[in-house]
Amino acid sequence: MKLTGGPPKTIPFRGQGKGDLRAGDSLFLPIGRAARQARLTAGATLPPHLQEQLPRRLRTVALLYSLAYFLSGVAPDILTGEISETFRTPADWGPTVASILIGLVVAVLASSTRVSWRAKMHLGLLFEVVGSYGIALAMYVDAERYATTPIVFFVVSPSWIAIWMIVYSIVVPAPPGRALFALLASASAPAVLMCTALQRAGLLHVFTPETFFFAHVFPYIICVILAYVSARIMVTLGADVSRARELGSYRLIERLGQGGMGEVWRASHQLLAREAAIKFIRPESILGISAEASSTMLRRFELEARATASLNSAHTVELYDFGVSDDGTFYYIMELLQGLDCDRLVREFGALPASRVVHLVDQVCESLAEAHEKGLIHRDVKPANIHVCRSGVRCDFVKVLDFGLVAHRQHVPSDVMLTPPEHAIGTPAFMAPEVVQGKEIDERSDLYGLGCVAYWLLTGRQVFEGSGFLEVISKHLQAEPDPPSRHSPGEVPRELEALILSCLQKAPELRPPNAREVARLLRAVPLRDSWSAERAETWWSEHIPVGPTTGTS
Repeated sequence: MKLTGGPPKTIPFRGQGKGDLRAGDSLFLPIGRAARQARLTAGATLPPHLQEQLPRRLRTVALLYSLAYFLSGVAPDILTGEISETFRTPADWGPTVASILIGLVVAVLASSTRVSWRAKMHLGLLFEVVGSYGIALAMYVDAERYATTPIVFFVVSPSWIAIWMIVYSIVVPAPPGRALFALLASASAPAVLMCTALQRAGLLHVFTPETFFFAHVFPYIICVILAYVSARIMVTLGADVSRARELGSYRLIERLGQGGMGEVWRASHQLLAREAAIKFIRPESILGISAEASSTMLRRFELEARATASLNSAHTVELYDFGVSDDGTFYYIMELLQGLDCDRLVREFGALPASRVVHLVDQVCESLAEAHEKGLIHRDVKPANIHVCRSGVRCDFVKVLDFGLVAHRQHVPSDVMLTPPEHAIGTPAFMAPEVVQGKEIDERSDLYGLGCVAYWLLTGRQVFEGSGFLEVISKHLQAEPDPPSRHSPGEVPRELEALILSCLQKAPELRPPNAREVARLLRAVPLRDSWSAERAETWWSEHIPVGPTTGTS
């Protein structure tokens, strides 16, 4: 994916993600294209994209191997009632049972998180060879039964072993050089076991060396070539995918989530070893605009991104860079945060005490206050866009996310006006009545959403609930909210309840005038016990000692 835009800014990074990577052993990969291709050619490694997929593919192939062995070697005898006659001695059932068990063991090891991807790759290559010998053992070990009809060994070759070799090479990635070594070892299975079986049966004389070579060796050489080419193609495609995941100086590591507007990926700066979150947004996913209008929409996004980048509050997510890909996808590069959003916080741990709600909402007010003073209206203030995280040694540090739907109150060029204020964009459960009605909005619309957020934090439920979109919207327009104290499991100070209900007034003029005033009123709420830094640190150490990786979304 070709991208436009300048190199990312070298802004100090404050967020972190989880420790274990599925994409490889290191995020610091200052490797040029030529060097990377040389390493792949030498068979030293696999592209990160294939490293991620290898365990799952190996597990699938191992299970299919065991299933195929059971269906071909055991199931027919069970269905015909000849199982007791076919498997009379351990020599009869031993190879079959051993092959099935080997496949299951490999599947278990491939699923283990304690085994590195490189160890799984080597295990898989060994399994490919052992699997080939297992198939050959089942086919040729009992050559004595063909003593009276040795013509059976002239049957068209190659056998199921060839199918196994090609399928494995296509499905399970491996460096081409090591794949070739495993293929050659696998291809030796038919010749080795057939010669052994024929010698034990006294039937070696039925083949001349030339006949045996062209009937049971040369076809497998062709299979090795086909499988090797397939392995190289798979690794090359994987490298292409990895290169496609490189966004300027950033390399995409894993997808953190996706929604109606786009996807969020965890990424790493290749030179600074700095983690970031990259959000991709397709304009048509927001307003359903046509392809012809996407250019104008992208110009709007650029103005919005520049406005968001101008915010300096420590409680606003930091924007490193932005740009547009050649397929019209807009992207933000933001700091990656260690923690969880307020929606997940309440769903997993329940409603919060009033002191903690005051602590968190006060930080949100700081972010919104700066944005409002610069003419920016967030328009989608909701729990999922308020991230509670660790920042350095501080816990319960708030970051306000997703200014992508921001509206601008200041003058901009008429042909590229920012997201029009009259569009009802946002989340229904946290949407102010004037937004629903398509009326003019201002900073007090964000305060309505902030009141909904505080209500959620205190009670663990939304201000208005309903069976569908229209019912929720209707209640926001007409119904009066229940006092949060009616649903909160803990004590709610009267001053805090009054402030929340004032933010939830239908008429904007009845709400607090701005976020600074909300913050002032919050700090004036009398609390029996304040939410101190020590309490926050204790809570995090007890509930999230390591911290989940949840990027900006």
